[in-house]
Amino acid sequence: MSSHDHHHHHDDHSELSETELRVRALETILTEKGYVEPAALDAIVQAYETKIGPHIGASVVAKAWTDPDFKKALLEDGSKAVHALGHQGRVGDHLVVVQNTPQRHNMVVCTLCSCYPWDMLGLPPVWYKASPYRSRAVKDPRGVLADFGVSLPKETEIRVWDSTAETRFLVLPMRPKGTEGWSEKQLAELVTRDSMIGTGFPKAPGAAS
Repeated sequence: MSSHDHHHHHDDHSELSETELRVRALETILTEKGYVEPAALDAIVQAYETKIGPHIGASVVAKAWTDPDFKKALLEDGSKAVHALGHQGRVGDHLVVVQNTPQRHNMVVCTLCSCYPWDMLGLPPVWYKASPYRSRAVKDPRGVLADFGVSLPKETEIRVWDSTAETRFLVLPMRPKGTEGWSEKQLAELVTRDSMIGTGFPKAPGAAS
C-alpha cells in the first residue's frame, strides 16, 4: 500500500493543470514574500470546500423537492427563502430561482463577465467564464446543452437567464424519478452543480454515492 501511495505522490505534480501550477507558484511567491499567511490560504480553501459550495445549493434544492411551502417561497423570493435557512448571501446579490419542468428547461449564463451565485454553488467552473459558453449559450442553447450531453425533447422550451452583478440565478432541476420517500440528505446527494446551472441533470438514484 505504501509503495502504491508513494507512486501516486510522484504523479500528483505531473497531473496538475497549467492553471493549477500557476496558482501553486503564485501562492508560494506570495507566502514567501509575506503577503499571504499559509493558514489564511488554507482557511479560504477550506471555507469554499466545506461551508461555501455546491452542497449548499444542493440542500436548498432537496428541501424544495420535499417541502411544497418552501418551494413556493423559494420561487417567489429566492434570497428571502434561502436566508431563512441560515444561508446569508453577499450584499447586493438577489437570488432568483427558476424551475425546470417537462415543458421548460432553464439555463444560466453571464454574457458580460462571470456573475455566479458563489454562496450557493461555490467556485464557478472554468467553462462558465469562457467566451465560447458565454456567447453560444444565448445564440445556440440547445447546441451547447448537447455539448454537455444534455438531450431534451424538441418540444421542450429552453429559457436562458443572463446573470448580472445584482441578480444571480439558480436552477431548480426536476426531482429524479424513483426517489419517493427519500430524505433531504439522500436527495441532496443527487443534485449536481451543473444541474443547478442548467447544463446538466441530477444524478439518477442508482448513481448516488
